[in-house]
Amino acid sequence: MELFLYTALFSPLVGSMFAALFGASPKTKIAGIVPSILLGVSLLSSTILLVLVLSTGHTLHVEMMTWMATGDLYIPFGFVVDQVSVTMMMVVTLVSTVVHVYAIGYMDHDAGFNRFFAWLSAFVFSMMVLVMSDNFAGLFIGWEGVGLCSWGLIGFWYKKESATWAANEAFIMNRIADLGMLIGIFLVYWNTGTLQYDQAFAAMPSLESDVLTWMGIFLFIGAMGKSAQFPLHTWLADAMEGPTPVSALIHAATMVTAGVYLVVRANPLYDLIPHVGLFIASLGAFVAIFAASMALVNRDIKRVIAYSTLSQLGYMFVAAGLGAYWVALFHLMAHAFFKALLFLGAGNVMHAMDSELDPFKMGGLGKKMKASMIMMTLASVALAGIYPFAGFFSKDLILEVGFVEHHYIIYTVLLLTAGLTAFYSFRIIALIFHGEERYKLFGFHPHEAYKFMLVAMSPLLILAIIAGSFKMTYFEMVTYVLPATEYHVHSQLTYWIMTIGTQLFVIAAILFAYKKYTSRDIKVPDGTSKMEKSFAYKLLFNQYYIPYAYEEYIVKPYRELSDACWTKIDEKVVDASVDGIAHMFYSTGENTRAMQSGNLSTMLKWMVAGTVVLLSLAVVFGLAVRYSGEIKTILSGLGA
Repeated sequence: MELFLYTALFSPLVGSMFAALFGASPKTKIAGIVPSILLGVSLLSSTILLVLVLSTGHTLHVEMMTWMATGDLYIPFGFVVDQVSVTMMMVVTLVSTVVHVYAIGYMDHDAGFNRFFAWLSAFVFSMMVLVMSDNFAGLFIGWEGVGLCSWGLIGFWYKKESATWAANEAFIMNRIADLGMLIGIFLVYWNTGTLQYDQAFAAMPSLESDVLTWMGIFLFIGAMGKSAQFPLHTWLADAMEGPTPVSALIHAATMVTAGVYLVVRANPLYDLIPHVGLFIASLGAFVAIFAASMALVNRDIKRVIAYSTLSQLGYMFVAAGLGAYWVALFHLMAHAFFKALLFLGAGNVMHAMDSELDPFKMGGLGKKMKASMIMMTLASVALAGIYPFAGFFSKDLILEVGFVEHHYIIYTVLLLTAGLTAFYSFRIIALIFHGEERYKLFGFHPHEAYKFMLVAMSPLLILAIIAGSFKMTYFEMVTYVLPATEYHVHSQLTYWIMTIGTQLFVIAAILFAYKKYTSRDIKVPDGTSKMEKSFAYKLLFNQYYIPYAYEEYIVKPYRELSDACWTKIDEKVVDASVDGIAHMFYSTGENTRAMQSGNLSTMLKWMVAGTVVLLSLAVVFGLAVRYSGEIKTILSGLGA
């Protein structure tokens, strides 16, 4: 079975290298087709490994080669396929294959077509390294690889200033978090003597609580950056500057869930420090409602979906923080399907509307884009958690976890977030596909996406509908390596009240969104309405002024400090010292170059002068040696 492991891992790398061969060449579809086929091969291999894990319950562990062996430090290029990693492998390869095929149509007219697929497949390879490694060092290689590839993909349209700015913001903010993660990895090695997961986790129960707490905190800081948790969250919405397939793959299904994967993978550590877990859950609940509130008023369909992703990541961290690791992983998987489908549907709308993103300038597109409307609507139903779609089984299960564990504040916050999620999801559905055909006022001529793009999206649609039905099968599989705790409300009456009440609350939010945003009175906001002038609207629209605060109180002071260091220290001290030394040697050379003028009489004079100096030094040295005893006596007398 090692062959299937290596095939699943390295097929995306081969695809990336193939596309890179055409990086500087004019667009050729082969640069998109071959990586897509290789992603399909990786998906097939991952599926075979999934069947193996399901049927036998065994773990496949291979060591490809030694990476580092120095002193007591031994780090191999080792990979593991167990119940956790195979889940992530299936999510990554399935969504990646769909996105690659979809992108062949989406990027059809883009001059950077070949370069795009080189970056995209390289990202998939890095993500596979991240989830398949059997040690923290390998995880960190993949972690940094996906960061680099996301930088290249967010800033793919590098001639667009906003895209390059967003790419740099994402890269820098993640580097800040990754410093914390590195410290956490160093603490793991320093205290356990190894970076291998199984060995490190086996050694942790004997460590002091304070040491474990710091390990958990620093590792979670890395997770906060990659999964865009507050206060390192601002990069995710800005990352929507990248092409939509990038948003679907990186910012919905794979990279942003890496932080959740890290906490789930390190569950033996977090089980020992439940107080850190409670902090993670509390922060996740805050982020869930915090992000959902910003999505209520945003006028960029991709940013609304991005805030939704941020909110759902909060749900996942609640489950992981409360010790329900399998529930977090289950929601991660289900969410990947319907959220990637939403992003790809948004890509269809963008193509139809000449890259327009404001839903208020659309309306009535359902008549022109029936297939996209159906797909996005069903994905939104799954996101809202309506029975029997996937979101109902995974998201409502997290609500049950909060209730069963007696964290009623967290439960209430997540319940309110569920209502907000339903409202903003169907707000954009209503504005885009229903109501008056406002797009005619702006001269747009919408059209449906290519048929093969819609066909490529269909697996995500099917899974968004049926994935929840695999809950118990998934529970039986993944609890081989994760705590096997089932979360049930003991009272059947309480359970049905909670379930039916949540469903009614969500449906009411959907109906309210439709009533409000399919009205004939809907107009493109121009800043003059009473709502737009309200403090609450401005607060939400401006993201609670957090980006402004970062710019004013962190970026600008840092820039001023940098300028001051440059002008007053770098130029006047460092550069001046180096330049002064160089000037001294330059001046000495200028003044002494007459020695080598080539004039015989001049050179004879210098030779005589040099001889005199050497003889004088020889006489002085000889006298000093001959009378050294007397000189020492005289010096000692002077000292006395």
